[in-house]
Amino acid sequence: MERPLNEAVFLTVAEVASVMRVSKMTVYRLVHSGHLPAIRVGRSFRVPEQAVHDYLRESYMGRIGSTDRP
Repeated sequence: MERPLNEAVFLTVAEVASVMRVSKMTVYRLVHSGHLPAIRVGRSFRVPEQAVHDYLRESYMGRIGSTDRP
């Protein structure tokens, strides 16, 4: 269930990088490729916190039981 927009929590690119334990450049690549939704505020991006959790859950769950193993 999605939160109403007035209850949404937005994270900076640096905060997303910290949560995901990746570089800020990796977060920018995910945003620009469309894999991680974001809004632009001036010259910076804000990412919905729920989108980060959804991305991580889908990435993790997508690997379990995958038949695409080498």
